[in-house]
Amino acid sequence: MANTFEAIASILKNFVDEEPKTPLHVGEVMDLWTAYTAFHEAHSLYHVALNTTTDPQLKHVIQQAIKESKEDTKKIEEFLLKEGVPLPLVHSNKPSSNPEAVPEGVKLTDDEIANLISVKIAASITFCAQAMSKTIRSDVGMLFISIQVELVKFAAPLKNLMKDRGWLRIPPYYLPPGAESKHNSNSLNH
Repeated sequence: MANTFEAIASILKNFVDEEPKTPLHVGEVMDLWTAYTAFHEAHSLYHVALNTTTDPQLKHVIQQAIKESKEDTKKIEEFLLKEGVPLPLVHSNKPSSNPEAVPEGVKLTDDEIANLISVKIAASITFCAQAMSKTIRSDVGMLFISIQVELVKFAAPLKNLMKDRGWLRIPPYYLPPGAESKHNSNSLNH
């Protein structure tokens, strides 16, 4: 475990020790733009989810996702504006509606909502790691690291809720030839 912490400390040190700031390179701008746009897209998804679920725990998770995503989006927006980069066009928030009024053919199930959010979070965590690895400027790298940490903190309780409700999508187990199965056939279908 010490090696892991040493590696993280080394990475962070590289992002903190910087001479005078250079201009953003086009890759950094593109990654910031992409994150900003993707997070706004997520806000729309979260509002649609709030408009369709009646599950109190899932609603709480969605409200937390909106709050935290808006905070991350604001960090990126302020950073871009401070650097003189114009913001991309984004859609406005969806209006609130009564979940009971949403027709069944349009309404997302709680399972679908949780999995859509989970996939969005997983993709965002991966994107932040990739963007951070391409940065030259330490402030951009630290911004992506801080967002990634918040996403990871959010993902754990969501995964626990999904496990408890049976919504978690688990790939098939890999059992090498000749290995005894520690799982019965019923657990392989979950």
